Amino acid sequence: MDSLPHDKFMDTITDKDTRVRLMQISEELVRKRAEHNEGEIFSLEEISFHQQNIERIEYIEKWCRELKILYLQNNLIPKIENVGRLKKLEYLNLTLNNITKIENLEGCESLKKLDLTLNFIAELTSVESLRGNYNLRELYLTGNPCTNLKDYRAFVVATLPQLQYLDGRAIERSERIKAVQVYSRTRNNILQQQKENETKQNDKELKHKDHCDKEATVTEESEITLNEDDEEKFWTEETSYTPQSRLEAYRHMERIRQKEESSSEKKVKPKKRLITDDGRILNVNEPKINFQLMENEENDHFILDLAIYRYLDTSLIDIDIQPHYVRVKIRGKVFQLVLQEEVRPGASIAQRSQTTGHLLLTMPKVKKNEEIRLAPSIKHKNSSWNRTREKSNLSMKSCPSNSTSTNEKLEVTEDLCPMAVLDKITEINSKQSRQMIGSLTLRLPETQERCNSEDFIDDPDVPPLI
Repeated sequence: MDSLPHDKFMDTITDKDTRVRLMQISEELVRKRAEHNEGEIFSLEEISFHQQNIERIEYIEKWCRELKILYLQNNLIPKIENVGRLKKLEYLNLTLNNITKIENLEGCESLKKLDLTLNFIAELTSVESLRGNYNLRELYLTGNPCTNLKDYRAFVVATLPQLQYLDGRAIERSERIKAVQVYSRTRNNILQQQKENETKQNDKELKHKDHCDKEATVTEESEITLNEDDEEKFWTEETSYTPQSRLEAYRHMERIRQKEESSSEKKVKPKKRLITDDGRILNVNEPKINFQLMENEENDHFILDLAIYRYLDTSLIDIDIQPHYVRVKIRGKVFQLVLQEEVRPGASIAQRSQTTGHLLLTMPKVKKNEEIRLAPSIKHKNSSWNRTREKSNLSMKSCPSNSTSTNEKLEVTEDLCPMAVLDKITEINSKQSRQMIGSLTLRLPETQERCNSEDFIDDPDVPPLI
């Protein structure tokens, strides 16, 4: 693995690469990343800037003095700086960056763990700057060029006596004693190897820089017209793994992204039609979720089961139940289903399962009222009912008015619903029955009353017979 000295690398990336859009640490970004602390940055103890294309560490030591954990992995940071005032910092993660040297960490008095995996640290002697960090217990340098040097582990173990783990592996007491015994010889070997690697690296970087300058000139003078063959050649071409090559790969992806944005305008998707021009309601399932519509005939209602995502917040769900259809918006995507029968929206119930996240909609159907048909109070022509009524009237006229009334049973025709009427009838005498006969379609059996004899004497002192 090859690398480039830090000062040369900085000159390279600041000369013609200003067109690359890199992120800077701003107050807005810090507050956005401090949502777990209600947006407060002065009392922040942990923050992550993972994969933000950050090119420089700045402002953190002024805004976040209480910081204990700082994640800066997978960025484009070429130098460790502006963290010396973080006195309470215990863990610093700078994995997968463009760092070429360990420096500017003397002020981090509480630093216990430092992760510099997959960087470009070729100067192994820069670990000597960590001697003042007495609380440092873990150091990770895996994937750096310095790990390829002979006696790399022995040199680090002897240089940092406070260290307990190196690259995830515990440091034994015997290993430390041996490393200290040969420290002076090991250090001389390390210095000699660093000089040899630096000379070779400089030659490689000069060639790579000329190649990048030519490509940059062609790019500025003409539009980017990369086809599939050029794209495959760029990614398969063998180059040295350096901070410059990593930045060039990022620049290449940025060019492609800018080209796609400029060449093709974002097409606004047409809104999904929910109702046709003629008023017909459509079935729509934009979120593509599973659902099941069931009909409960016993309770006379519909049950709609929507398999909504378990961890989706309920505030992102909007329900609209109409008499003939139901509409549910899930994160802005519409689910609409036409119902076979009319339902009552006001009596509908929506429930959400805390275990599965499913949404259950219970929608009662509209009940059809049963109509009771009553016969009109008009004279029926050519019917036996009229004849029966006339005979009854004649017999009543021939009998005296003070005749005793007898309890009579009513017979109801089969084509009517008599229960609604019979519930209100308790005791009906002959006069009341004659009045109701005109308004209800009821039929009385033919009865004959016995007339008084000629020698009948109405004595008021004699009580009536029961």
